[in-house]
Amino acid sequence: MSDSVLSASWSVAILAIAGALTVVGSIRLVAVGDALADRTGWGEALFGAVFFGLVTSLSGIVTTAVTAAGDAPQLAYSNAVGGIAAQTTAVAVADLFHRRVNLEHATASLSNLLFGCLLVALLALALVGTYTPDGTLLGIHPVSVVMVGCYVGGVMIIHSTDGTPYWQAVDTTETRPDRPAGHGGLDRTPLRRLWLGFVLIGSTVAAGGWAIALAGESLVEATGLRAGFVGGVLMGLINALPETITAIAAVRRGALTLAVAAVLGGNCLDALNLVVGDVFHRSGSLYHAAGPDELFLTAAALLMTAILLGGLLVRQVRGWGRLGFEGTLLLGGYLAVVAILAV
Repeated sequence: MSDSVLSASWSVAILAIAGALTVVGSIRLVAVGDALADRTGWGEALFGAVFFGLVTSLSGIVTTAVTAAGDAPQLAYSNAVGGIAAQTTAVAVADLFHRRVNLEHATASLSNLLFGCLLVALLALALVGTYTPDGTLLGIHPVSVVMVGCYVGGVMIIHSTDGTPYWQAVDTTETRPDRPAGHGGLDRTPLRRLWLGFVLIGSTVAAGGWAIALAGESLVEATGLRAGFVGGVLMGLINALPETITAIAAVRRGALTLAVAAVLGGNCLDALNLVVGDVFHRSGSLYHAAGPDELFLTAAALLMTAILLGGLLVRQVRGWGRLGFEGTLLLGGYLAVVAILAV
């Protein structure tokens, strides 16, 4: 067996182990996160989008940082935006586990809609960065600073609307409002211990991201596969596992708002992964290192986010098969993205 084949085999094995690690951690994360959302008073939508999104994105953040520092900017870029496309599809997968009604119908909330709008703005800024002059200040492109400001400002606006919302989704018999529920033994666990468990699980997921980054770089070198395919599809799918598993587990626990919020919040932080990559890529602007595959993935992520926002606004009770129209389009769209990158 040649060295390159052996290297590829080890790379695939490491990707599989890292994926399994994130799955186990994500399942436990849902129970702890659901309890924290109720006990801190943040609510499922905001807690899921910010804290859940951060922890489930740690794997992708570490992956992007390591690949960017290792002078593989296209792999870093495609991992970030490819993860967004895969994670958006996770909403459709989670919808399959909610039998009563279309998941987007049951989870309509102002916070989820606004986080979707924030994600569109962040992805659009990333595209704008690609077409601006290729210059950096202290090794960082100005668009990275604007993206961080956009995220912080967006979260502040979303948090402020919870108190006095001027727009509300109409409740139906199938709407699942975000109300505190019992969590068994977790209700008797000290809040400090819950936070400690949440952080430890996040650290485990982050360690998986480091392994994914090294395996992804090795796979590109050993097989000659395009960075857009390895980063956007293979690594993106593995880094999307935390959001997918937490969304499914949240639906099965009845925490429907948390399921969608974790995906949208994680996607917003994955968009900020481009900022992380820009910081660690010391040879210039990460946005200008993006090739056709990376720009295609960014546009696809924008399209899929628009489809999800449409589903949250239309709130179709039942659609095509057991999914709403948006679920079917998301699944079909993602398969098309994979097929195009694989060619």
